[in-house]
Amino acid sequence: MTNIPKHIAIIMDGNGRWASKRNLPRIVGHQQGVKAVRTVVKACGAMGVNTLTLFAFSSENKNRSSEEVSLLFKLFLTVLKLEVKKLNKHSVRLKIIGDLSLFPDDVQTIAREAQAQLADNTGLTLVIAANYGGQWDIAQAAKQAAQAAIKGDISPEDLTIEGFSKYLSLANEPAVDLLIRSSGELRISNFLLWDVAYSEFYFTDTLWPDFDEAELNIAIESFNHRDRRFGARKET
Repeated sequence: MTNIPKHIAIIMDGNGRWASKRNLPRIVGHQQGVKAVRTVVKACGAMGVNTLTLFAFSSENKNRSSEEVSLLFKLFLTVLKLEVKKLNKHSVRLKIIGDLSLFPDDVQTIAREAQAQLADNTGLTLVIAANYGGQWDIAQAAKQAAQAAIKGDISPEDLTIEGFSKYLSLANEPAVDLLIRSSGELRISNFLLWDVAYSEFYFTDTLWPDFDEAELNIAIESFNHRDRRFGARKET
């Protein structure tokens, strides 16, 4: 019987290379990547995944050309506007994590409105990491914990692993079971550094725009062949 991961996280890599191979502008690759997102969200919802976290825009992506960053912002805004009704129809709850202060005001407004509109849904939780970095996440959690300590709301003894994790972006989500990265790169690129401590990793050469339900099933099949011991010894 297939064991479905409760929480799948994906580094969606390869949009630019997909476009370059076809002599197309990079933004076309990002647009095709959105189609892959729709496919994977639908598949995860149907198979009973609890949480799907997608790395949409890393904190390092802002170092790309101003033209590409601007186009990514516009694409992000357009997708949010178009997809809310579809997500709501399928009872998807939306959560956006990361430092959204980098985004234009209209993007920030739509992001807040979309999350509020879908907040009471009970199906798949879709987490979009935008201008997100794992180091940033841990640093902002430490800042919040320090502020709470200064106010007297917590003591240093409260900052156990469980206590500290309450300040992280994915505090209320199950641990990441399976981390997928497309395009053949073998690194996690500052993504969910705290949350993937005991995740299973799956790397595929498939570029993100070509990642489909069949590719997702292959990743889950690989996950099902892992021996997950979480640091414990296997009993003999």
